[in-house]
Amino acid sequence: MVSANCSTEDSFKYILYGCTFSMVFVLGLISNCVAIYIFTFTLKMRNETTTYMLNLAISDLLFVLTLPFRIYYFAIRNWPFGDILCKISVTMFYTNMYGSILFLTCISIDRFLAIVHPFWSKTLRTKRNAKIVCVAVWITVLAGSMPASFFPSTGTRNDTGQNTCFENFPDTTWKTYISRIVIFIEIVGFFIPLILNVTCSTMVLRTLNKPVTLSRNKLSKKKVLKMIFVHLVIFCFCFVPYNVTLILYSLMRTQIWINCSLVTAVRTMYPITLCIAVSNCCFDPIIYYFTSDTIQNSIRNRSKWQLAVYCKVPSPRCSVRHISAIILLSRFLNVSALHI
Repeated sequence: MVSANCSTEDSFKYILYGCTFSMVFVLGLISNCVAIYIFTFTLKMRNETTTYMLNLAISDLLFVLTLPFRIYYFAIRNWPFGDILCKISVTMFYTNMYGSILFLTCISIDRFLAIVHPFWSKTLRTKRNAKIVCVAVWITVLAGSMPASFFPSTGTRNDTGQNTCFENFPDTTWKTYISRIVIFIEIVGFFIPLILNVTCSTMVLRTLNKPVTLSRNKLSKKKVLKMIFVHLVIFCFCFVPYNVTLILYSLMRTQIWINCSLVTAVRTMYPITLCIAVSNCCFDPIIYYFTSDTIQNSIRNRSKWQLAVYCKVPSPRCSVRHISAIILLSRFLNVSALHI
């Protein structure tokens, strides 16, 4: 408890978590399985950007697969799966969130090098180096997430006797363990990537506005601008609210400051911002399409191949109406690719 005089009622979070996590599970499972299939089996040409995207999709999928346990817990409000599964689900949550942040940062840095320093960065922007960076990201996020499982993650509610998973920790646990973990993941997993994303995007915009680049293809410049816009919107929308609230929540739990109005506001905002952060599993596939020409070409080529197979032999199913619909879809994909 934060203070004997402060209201800490936040039971609404269980319904919010259950509904949000259920939606994220369905959409995230489908979209990320499709993304991994495209990256693994459909793409004929892979580059460093698709390497980062593949690892991002794998991170999202691993987290999504742990959601049924959390959904059951939020519905029943009792954790029957034991301490080990609780540790795994919590570790995967933070691994996914900060892994997503770091992989998105890698994509941003890669775009910065390709546009601002296109010549000397050729030796850096290789698939081999991208794989090394991905391994470093996985090691970093696991190093930051694993300490959360070093202490008991399950507990018992005093009023009902039900088991809990990674909640209702005493203030001493927050002061000695969790607050230190929060400091590490906030600095390494959020503030540094945020600065890098904003800096890289700013430098790319400045480069595009130089006289040398003003004469380039306007459609290409529009595409880059939309890529940057979508990237920053998803990054800021999903991660900034939660991480700012997490800092305030940590200050509240360690009793560095106690103000009942702020305590109520933070306890209300924390579940909401956490649900927004979890939704990044559904938004990441948008990043895949808007960032990669390879994926766009793959989708268009796939649609053309399906048209050829579908109408290879004249038959009633290959009517003018079907052909027109597929042609319109193909044209839409081509126009979308030009204007992204």
